[in-house]
Amino acid sequence: MELTDEHLDTLAGLAIEVPSWAYGNSGTRFKVFATPGVPRDPFEKIDDAACVHALTGLAPSVALHIPWDQVDDVDALTRHAAERGVRIGTINSNTFQDDIYKLGSLCHPDAGVRKAAVEHHLACIDVMTATGSSDLKIWLADGTNYPGQDDLRARQDRLTEGLATIYAALAPHQRLVLEYKFFEPAFYHTDVPDWGTSLTHCLALGERARVCLDTGHHAPGTNIEFIVMQLLRLGRLGSFDFNSRFYADDDLIVGAADPFQLFRILAEVVRGGGLEADSGVVFMLDQCHNIEGKIPGQIRSVLNVVEMLARVLCLDTAALAEAQRRGDVLGANQILMDAFYTDVRPRLAQWRTERGLPADPMAAFLASGYQERIERERVGGVQAGWGA
Repeated sequence: MELTDEHLDTLAGLAIEVPSWAYGNSGTRFKVFATPGVPRDPFEKIDDAACVHALTGLAPSVALHIPWDQVDDVDALTRHAAERGVRIGTINSNTFQDDIYKLGSLCHPDAGVRKAAVEHHLACIDVMTATGSSDLKIWLADGTNYPGQDDLRARQDRLTEGLATIYAALAPHQRLVLEYKFFEPAFYHTDVPDWGTSLTHCLALGERARVCLDTGHHAPGTNIEFIVMQLLRLGRLGSFDFNSRFYADDDLIVGAADPFQLFRILAEVVRGGGLEADSGVVFMLDQCHNIEGKIPGQIRSVLNVVEMLARVLCLDTAALAEAQRRGDVLGANQILMDAFYTDVRPRLAQWRTERGLPADPMAAFLASGYQERIERERVGGVQAGWGA
């Protein structure tokens, strides 16, 4: 099959949220690298995100991280985004950098620390209200490093209590999205290590609690598309954090390590209705560009998602269903692979031109002079990076 006008209409409705932190300095646990032209404040992060949207037409919102993106005038930041043609999206909390969170946050044995963690999330909800955001995303670094360090069951009870307090503070149109990660920085156990634990807490909280699936947060060999299918089947997939990994939580450009995995995930998204307007699924990037350019890294990421989704839309689902019904193992697999190997790039380039966008957004960015301009202008201040 080939891309049809109907397929292109589906692609036109795609919205990929970019993370503010992708435009800042980042690196490894050994070194955070400084890059010329990196934003000095959240306003300049918005500017860079707007550049990505202007070139791709498919990145209309920017996720913020609090306190990294805390500003004195939230209304001014919201207006700035609107003036640049984008909007504020998901608000991400941070309870993993302050010293008091050394032994956890919502799961900490000290009630005072747990109270501080809850209050931080309530402050994030205030930011959500001010910016018009509908999602509060929570990722917790909570866990232990040694057997016996803490009571595993008690930590779950504390987590339940803290999440319930936060959930109760949400407005009717707002959601709590709970992310999971199977290890790191805690190494003996993590308090929210998998989709089952996240789902269990979300089910206890209520309908407006959903699971966030980060594609880098799984053990090697995990069938991520199965998890996607199950969460969509249950109506509890809230958002994706798209990235790519070779070994662990590498946060590389999505599709870089295993483009076929991205294809398979998106096939389940389409099959499960995740592209429908009422699905509630947010497609977000969560990446750190350590050695490549920040803005080109985000452009490439958006294009990779669009290309793989376009290939999925080329899948002959009727033929696939018939082959599956007949038990034609290799025939069904061949139909899937035919879609994966479809070269949709020429038609996508033409489609972008038809929409008034550059046929090649990467080349357009390099020719625009934007990078050279921000390198000249963004001097004399502290560059934004991890923790900034």
